[in-house]
Amino acid sequence: MTKPTDSRQYTLIVVSDHSQAVRKFRLPRPWLKRGLVGTGVAVVVGLLTLTHYFTLLSAASENRVLKEENAQLKSQVLLVQEKVAHVQSTLERVERFDAKLRSAVTHLQDSERNLAMGPVGAPEAPASSAPASSESPMALPGRIAALDNEAHRKEASLRELSEYFEDQKSMLASTPSVWPTQGWVTSDFGARMDPYNADRSMHQGLDISTPHGQGVITPSDGTVVFNGTEGGYGKVLVVDHGYGVKTRYGHLSETFVRLGEKVARGQKIAAVGNTGRSTGPHLHYEVRVNGIPENPRKFILE
Repeated sequence: MTKPTDSRQYTLIVVSDHSQAVRKFRLPRPWLKRGLVGTGVAVVVGLLTLTHYFTLLSAASENRVLKEENAQLKSQVLLVQEKVAHVQSTLERVERFDAKLRSAVTHLQDSERNLAMGPVGAPEAPASSAPASSESPMALPGRIAALDNEAHRKEASLRELSEYFEDQKSMLASTPSVWPTQGWVTSDFGARMDPYNADRSMHQGLDISTPHGQGVITPSDGTVVFNGTEGGYGKVLVVDHGYGVKTRYGHLSETFVRLGEKVARGQKIAAVGNTGRSTGPHLHYEVRVNGIPENPRKFILE
């Protein structure tokens, strides 16, 4: 059986403003349906196309922002890598300076303080010498941690050297390096004829002839450990300078310091006299190291 066709039509009347003619267009209903469907499809496709376009535009904008951020991050990473390389170079210079100082003072090692003149601790493995631009950013945390450990090791080494040099500074300040009084030496250190009995005997210091009352100064920093009379030396003063060094001053007329008092180099501590077994005003001056008399001239730098 044959399906009837839809013969209905729609008439489209077009009236012009400039002429009296009226145009009529007859549109079959199926054509109109197809036109409406086609128009709807075109609108939907257009909307989808615009949506996709704006989506791509937004993604492109985000990509541009991400590219800019990525470029900034790369620049910052390069800056950090350059700073790390600079720190490493600085630590290497400190290491060389540390080694140079330790080499210079090797002969002054202090066994009691157990001062090690070699490097303190084992050095860290050398960091990669690859250029900053070729080093992976992922390796930076490990490299920074290694530099931190190296910096602490250098700090400990330099602190030890600082303590050593402070100790040496203290020792130099405690070394009797100046004349204790002004005058002239009438009897030197060593064997001599005793002025009282003409026997040869060991003279354990220097006799410095000078007027009665002439000031006596301490030749270095120290502490007064004896202030009194001692046999033929008459009135005696003894100053302990540390490091096993003591100085003794005999035949004094008077003293200006108390037992236990701290004294400094150049401080007036006594006056020359003629007490004890003496033939005239003079100062008997001794330097003893660990109780053994030494020639005072070895310590005088003037």
